[in-house]
Amino acid sequence: MDNSKDNTPDSGVGIPPELLALRNRLDDIDHAFLELLSERNRTVAEVAAVKRSTGVPIRDTNRETRLLDDRRSRASASGLDPEVIESLFRLVLWASRNKQARLLAAVPPDLPTCRVAVIGAKGGMGRLLVDLFTQFGHGVLQVDRDTKLTIADAAASAEVTVLSVNIDQTPAVAAIAGPHVPDEGLLTDVTSTKRLPVEAMMHACQASVIGSHPLFGPSVHSLQGQRIALTPGRLVEGTDWMNWLRRMYQAAGMILLETTPEDHDRVMAVVQVLTHYSTEVLGRTMQKLGVSIEETMEFTSPIYHLELLMTARHFAQAPGLYGAIEMSNPNTPAVVETFRQAAEEFDILLKQGDQAAFDRTFAEVTDFFGSFAQKALRESTHLIDRMVERS
Repeated sequence: MDNSKDNTPDSGVGIPPELLALRNRLDDIDHAFLELLSERNRTVAEVAAVKRSTGVPIRDTNRETRLLDDRRSRASASGLDPEVIESLFRLVLWASRNKQARLLAAVPPDLPTCRVAVIGAKGGMGRLLVDLFTQFGHGVLQVDRDTKLTIADAAASAEVTVLSVNIDQTPAVAAIAGPHVPDEGLLTDVTSTKRLPVEAMMHACQASVIGSHPLFGPSVHSLQGQRIALTPGRLVEGTDWMNWLRRMYQAAGMILLETTPEDHDRVMAVVQVLTHYSTEVLGRTMQKLGVSIEETMEFTSPIYHLELLMTARHFAQAPGLYGAIEMSNPNTPAVVETFRQAAEEFDILLKQGDQAAFDRTFAEVTDFFGSFAQKALRESTHLIDRMVERS
């Protein structure tokens, strides 16, 4: 008998022969399904080769919409849940796009290669950048605290210098690297705030300066669909570094956001600072209350479970990262003060026990979110369903 067959008892209870036969049949079906996925994966590799030679983009949203509509229709006709089948094929499509990207399907044949110096190459984001630049055929110079190659020598030898160091270290490192960056070269960074780092880089060199902010961490499984912000500070005439970055990051599957350093920091004060600050307050409150995580998990709802996961995830990471993000954004004081005012407002409503006033305040916030509230309800319900499935 195939060793992969299910012929062991569950929890000490013998399996009826008729159930064992059905389980083995399900195993056979699943194995056949895996073989078909493997065949699909091989075909995707052929698709990638064609796309790279013809310049066709990896993602075709019209094609994906038609495919998902077809799979939903066939699922309904076969007595399957179309929502489940759509979720399944969305994962399949994601895996397909990711494989095509890894096979460099979107890398333009005429993308110029150059020598890139990555300062902070052994950090999480530094390693990701080294892998990305290497994958695209660029020569990569790696600099870190324990390397013999110095910041100055690497910057002088490279056409592109990338600063992948902590926010508070960026101005000092820019001051070391900047004077050695060729005037026709590029100096860029990957910090979470942009105005001060871009100003520091522009002050340190005469080259093109483009700030960048990957809106993801180095532990992501794929760059597909990840967002990266580009904030140009100086573009030297006769160079085309902005287009070079655009083409490379798009080829990696990223979504580009082009803005000014000031607008970036203003929006990130909400996206990052408000989110991180509220999470830190929530975690600190739980700690002060002496909450038993294990006890609350016995009564957990999917919403609480999700909140708890995100809060615990936050505190499982480096405090230096979050502190630097929140302390370096010039808009942090206004965000924190507004947060405190909002908390005090709800504190008063709860102490007064005024349901009517609570309802009015609640309605004002609901109106602010508008149609996005219903969209969020649908999308979060999908996430909750997935969490329940995994519990």
